[in-house]
Amino acid sequence: MGMAIKVKMLLAAKEMTISDLADKIEPKTTRQNITAKLKRNNLTEKDLNDIAKACGVSFEGNFILEDGKRI
Repeated sequence: MGMAIKVKMLLAAKEMTISDLADKIEPKTTRQNITAKLKRNNLTEKDLNDIAKACGVSFEGNFILEDGKRI
């Protein structure tokens, strides 16, 4: 599952629209910018952290090896 889908699921769970998200992200961004990134599934780790902060949740990005070690 791509991160764009997960962001859309988060917005649904928080009952937020993309416009709501754009209004809450710091530094300010536009609905069009977020929509384009979601459409291309082109989200950086910074974008994901900014989205999490705007939604009042935490984001944890990890690589998890077979032995359970996280990188």
